[in-house]
Amino acid sequence: MQRIMVCVYSLLAMVLLYSDSVDVDASGLLEKAPVSDTCPQVRMKPAGQCKDEEECPYQITLPPLTIQLPKQFRMLEKTMKELQNLKETVRQLRSICLECREQADMGLHKDSTETSDKGRGDVHTRGPGNDSSGIAIRDIQVKMSRMATSLKNARGQINTMQGRLDELSHQSLGKMEAMVISKVENITSVISRLNNTCSSQCPVLASPAHIRVPSDCSDYQVMGQRKNGVYQITPDPKNGTFQVFCDMESYGGGWTMVQQRINGSLNFNRSWTDYKKGFGDVHGEFWLGNDRIHLLTKTRDMVLRIELEDFDGVREYAKYDMFYVANEFLKYRLSVSGYSGTAGDALHFSKSFNHDQKFFTTPDKDNDMYPSGNCGNYYGSGWWFDACMSANLNGKYYHKKYKGKRDGIFWSTWHNMTSEYYPTNYRQAFKTVKMMIRPKNYAP
Repeated sequence: MQRIMVCVYSLLAMVLLYSDSVDVDASGLLEKAPVSDTCPQVRMKPAGQCKDEEECPYQITLPPLTIQLPKQFRMLEKTMKELQNLKETVRQLRSICLECREQADMGLHKDSTETSDKGRGDVHTRGPGNDSSGIAIRDIQVKMSRMATSLKNARGQINTMQGRLDELSHQSLGKMEAMVISKVENITSVISRLNNTCSSQCPVLASPAHIRVPSDCSDYQVMGQRKNGVYQITPDPKNGTFQVFCDMESYGGGWTMVQQRINGSLNFNRSWTDYKKGFGDVHGEFWLGNDRIHLLTKTRDMVLRIELEDFDGVREYAKYDMFYVANEFLKYRLSVSGYSGTAGDALHFSKSFNHDQKFFTTPDKDNDMYPSGNCGNYYGSGWWFDACMSANLNGKYYHKKYKGKRDGIFWSTWHNMTSEYYPTNYRQAFKTVKMMIRPKNYAP
């Protein structure tokens, strides 16, 4: 608001400068002093090329704004019209002055001639032209006096309006400040009442009647479902409904499966698009899809449980109290922490091999930390690779231990993994792998 008023005042100042810049020189001609631009946001320039003795129309460029001006600006408009009329009068006076100057020169020449004749004995007589020139000069003086009076009055009116604008601006700022203070006090009062009303935590709804659309398998568990199977869930109504496999029997139930490996029937060497949308059959081997995993972890704080079993029948698990997958714009970045379990924390193996806060990489899209290649392409899978891995549950499914490149399902903290440090030794193979999630505040 203050910046707008400064620019308006600058415009008024330019009008005053223009009125002050009209002077009369010694020869009786009017001259116009230059006007300077005092506001960096206001631009005043001629609207074309101007020659001598021609009028120059000017353009004034203001910043893009809309303001409500007071009624007194009507008086300013009237004053500006009077200034335009005075400008026309000045132009006419300039023309008359030029004519008077020519007549005066002619009169002086004639007087000098008559004086010389008088010295020779001729009688000097005053012609009617001299009287008309004197009358014209007096008329010019009267008009100039009137013009000066009009300019003085216009200057006084502009000063009065400027004072009124200052007063209005101070009043508007005062009213606005009072209104803001009132609104802030109202909001503060509402927040205080809400704090008093919600001083205790809202109780968890245990009644199935209040659940309208299940957002994950735990909602079905609350509704009384106790059987493993495929269910429809809606984590986000804006993104539709899809099928998931729900484990309702293990470890309190309510688990939503996001990945499963059981027999090697499905190839996990897939593209970015496949991992984005998901692939496989939820009744068998599958990857739920990064978009869907993001929706599930976005709406609720989730716990991740990983179940591993090798071909010797050894079963172990790793549980993480926080599990979140970002959206595709953030390259499905993994956030995982809070380990407990028996399989070891392979996702945080060391500073060099840490899968937390890593982007998702596939054979056709390299987002890993390895500078000299694509870990997803080398190991033939999609995963949250570092440079490259200490865990990869989407590796190739081997039906028994194998040798060579470690491109199979891998969990670096498995109980007998130290025997694999030598490249010529056999690599560990896993019979089943499950990744499943459940809300952190779920109570079976």
